Amino acid sequence: MVLIDYKPDKSLSTLVGNIKTVSSRLISKEYPWLAKKYFDNKPCFWSGGYFVASCGGVKVEQLKNYVENQEKAKQ
Repeated sequence: MVLIDYKPDKSLSTLVGNIKTVSSRLISKEYPWLAKKYFDNKPCFWSGGYFVASCGGVKVEQLKNYVENQEKAKQ
């Protein structure tokens, strides 16, 4: 899970696309064996899909506490 605070002057699809592009390049550069082993040397790391949820109005500390305590709630 990634928590991102951004101003909504850009579309979510652009934001996610930028994150995927940059992270794919960095991962491919640092771990070239991953592309060979798992992706048949294709220049594609991420799939086209993504999920985004909004948590507006919640303080970051509250959200962090909620996420960190998910395992405890399952027990």
